[in-house]
Amino acid sequence: MRLAETVTFGGSGLDRAAHLRGDTTEMARRLATGRVLPLWRGKPLLADAGTLGWLEAGHPALAHGRAPVFLGSDAGQDCFAQDISDWTPEAGAEAVEHGFFDASEQRHPALPATWVFAELRGVMAALTPRAAELAATARAILHWHRSHCFCATCGAASDMAMAGWQRSCPACGAQHFPRTDPVVIMLVTHGNRVLLGRSGGWPEGMYSCLAGFVEPGETIEAAVRREVLEEAGVRIGPVRYLASQPWPFPASLMIGCAAEALSTDITLDPAELEDALWLGREEVLQSFNGEHPQIRPARKGSIAHFLLWNWLADRLD
Repeated sequence: MRLAETVTFGGSGLDRAAHLRGDTTEMARRLATGRVLPLWRGKPLLADAGTLGWLEAGHPALAHGRAPVFLGSDAGQDCFAQDISDWTPEAGAEAVEHGFFDASEQRHPALPATWVFAELRGVMAALTPRAAELAATARAILHWHRSHCFCATCGAASDMAMAGWQRSCPACGAQHFPRTDPVVIMLVTHGNRVLLGRSGGWPEGMYSCLAGFVEPGETIEAAVRREVLEEAGVRIGPVRYLASQPWPFPASLMIGCAAEALSTDITLDPAELEDALWLGREEVLQSFNGEHPQIRPARKGSIAHFLLWNWLADRLD
């Protein structure tokens, strides 16, 4: 797909400068002259809706931060991320909202009043491609550090290494690397119709492409056929790759595929889907325009939105 890398979080060409990660002296020097993106409970700092909030190393807002992670170099500027989730907002601050999407915003007393920590899902489509890649990388790698503090081999506390791109166990010597989970997401079509589904707990009326994790020993094509059959009872024929998207919620790689349905009868697995249906192009376009009486599209910035929009525009080549 020629437009594949225009998907949100992909294609900005960030120089990750991996060859520098093992040089602790060089990393310290670059941190001193670079910039740091703080994240609080997975939320990046925003200076406004479309601009990340970068700080100098040692800024008071970073006082509760864990060790910084080197993200790479952006136009000669060294970029780091730091998890400040141990900071506690002042009494009376807006509370975190639990559920599918957290719309709350938190403000730090050491920062301008207009700067906020906000859910990346809500602002991802407004970010530049480079800012989106930096924010997604930061969210995914910092989540991995918070959830993998202990060695999976012996259980001892592990240490950050390689500028944040590795954890090493001082007890048994095991080395651990950031985890990414492959997920297939399918644009399933039959003629002029597309198969969409919704999970319980999603916002009312939201429908999206079917998706599921790739299992060990399974090809992408086999995962597409298995997931669609399990979730909706629809048999799949030809499968082809379209595009991929790093999805840092918390650490997936979404593998977008086009799949041709061999059957149209839907048999739901209620443990997987609340509903599934076939929609024609006209109805999908209605939902994108906010004119459909029942159906809302996948969130803008997601690969599902990207695939459906390009399907409508006949740009899947």
